[in-house]
Amino acid sequence: MTSGWSWFIIIVSLANIAGAWWLLKANAQTTIPKSEGPDTGHVWDEDLTELNSPLPRWWYWLFVLTVVWGLGYLVFYPGLGNFAGVLGWTQQNQHAAEVQAAMAVQAPRYARFAGLSLPALSQDPDAMGEARSLFANGCAGCHGSDARGAPGFPNLTDDDWLYGNAPETLVTTIGSGRAGVMPGWEAALGNDGVTEVVAYVQSLGGSAADPALAQAGAPRYAMFCIACHGPDARGNQVLGAPNLTDDIWLFGGDAGSLRVSIGEGRYNEMPAHTALLGPERVRLMAAYVLGLSASGGAPGVNKMGDRPQGDDGSAGGG
Repeated sequence: MTSGWSWFIIIVSLANIAGAWWLLKANAQTTIPKSEGPDTGHVWDEDLTELNSPLPRWWYWLFVLTVVWGLGYLVFYPGLGNFAGVLGWTQQNQHAAEVQAAMAVQAPRYARFAGLSLPALSQDPDAMGEARSLFANGCAGCHGSDARGAPGFPNLTDDDWLYGNAPETLVTTIGSGRAGVMPGWEAALGNDGVTEVVAYVQSLGGSAADPALAQAGAPRYAMFCIACHGPDARGNQVLGAPNLTDDIWLFGGDAGSLRVSIGEGRYNEMPAHTALLGPERVRLMAAYVLGLSASGGAPGVNKMGDRPQGDDGSAGGG
């Protein structure tokens, strides 16, 4: 916040409190001499008369306390522009403290899982029961309650991996997150070039495609796409570049979806979860993912949301 806005907030806040104090004092006593009568002369509904009386003392002091409380709050807590208050309280610090306290309470619950490897955890019923609840709360919103994904969100029950399924890789994917980028190539390829690469990518995955267009797209693939997806189009797990020779697509393998992926590009992100879950629960989730992939959907998950957009018709980009 700039100093100008800070001073503006300070002045407006204090002016409002000063105005409330003035209004309170101004109405704390009668303004019409008692000699003129016990009321103000205002009558409603024929018999409701406004009396010429000061505020009751208990009511008056109650308002005084609210003014004092307001000033005290602004001294101890944030409220006056950039002044943080003498206590130095922030909602971020309070949230962090509460999270740490909750994790400390939950630590014994996860302590017995700490010495187990991910494959061992994926076979432990207690661990997977805990992980299943974590998945339902934190992952099902994107990947679905059955972990089979949706357009833009990968299926976690197959054996297709963008970054590999090594235990430490899964922990990194879930804990630190992934960001996948498929650049748009229409400016470089032109409209006809995109059409040709779309056909070539469809032919790689075994889909029906115009042979002539696919043949014309092959050299374009070699020029623009091979660096990421490889000469055999089977992808690169170091880069997170998807395999284009299978029939697994994040955004669809039809010509329209592939044209968007290749021509306009895609961006996809798997958010980091270490700060939310803590390292122990991240390991549980990684084991769950590993188990889902191995069982085809029973306990764990595959390619854990780390699939970059390029994987849908991503095929066309490098």
